[in-house]
Amino acid sequence: MYKQYNTNQLTLPMDIQVLIPQQHLARLIDLAVDKINPTIFSSMYPGGGRPPYHPQMMLKVILYAYSIRIYSSRQIAKQLKENIIFMWLSGEQNQISVPLTVSVLNG
Repeated sequence: MYKQYNTNQLTLPMDIQVLIPQQHLARLIDLAVDKINPTIFSSMYPGGGRPPYHPQMMLKVILYAYSIRIYSSRQIAKQLKENIIFMWLSGEQNQISVPLTVSVLNG
């Protein structure tokens, strides 16, 4: 009578990139940020302390979030855990804390 489903079975592909359409805005942001000279980011990092999140990854996440009108750092952190596109842009680093996101957003 009903189609069978099983929530305990892994059905997502291991490479979540295949779930994102080729013409999606996130792919454009990914390409654009990857074309930025990486020395721009490394010249701003003084060193010391814990290893930071990669600035290109953070920029991708923030640009995409802003482009879809998500400005709240808490909402961005939530999207990193729940939204496949955010997961892909962040390289599945979904443990970004809210205070860290706030400090990046406030620059």
